[in-house]
Amino acid sequence: MARMTVRYWAAARHAAGVPEEQHNAETLAHLLETVAERHPGALAALLPRCAFLVDDLPVGRREHADVTLTDGCVVEVLPPFAGG
Repeated sequence: MARMTVRYWAAARHAAGVPEEQHNAETLAHLLETVAERHPGALAALLPRCAFLVDDLPVGRREHADVTLTDGCVVEVLPPFAGG
């Protein structure tokens, strides 16, 4: 199981109550389950609408279960942004 840093941005940061934290997970899907368990409520509800970067690379439309996480990686949680 990999240990990684999860960084929250904008509304995700507000919902989590912290700018970043450490988690253990094997895949992005596993990580998102862990995050939702740690932060039920606003953040758990926001996660399905978020975009994710893993070590600065966008996850895009890939299945979260297929995104393998490595020890020391950084996962960025990017909620939908308003404006235009």
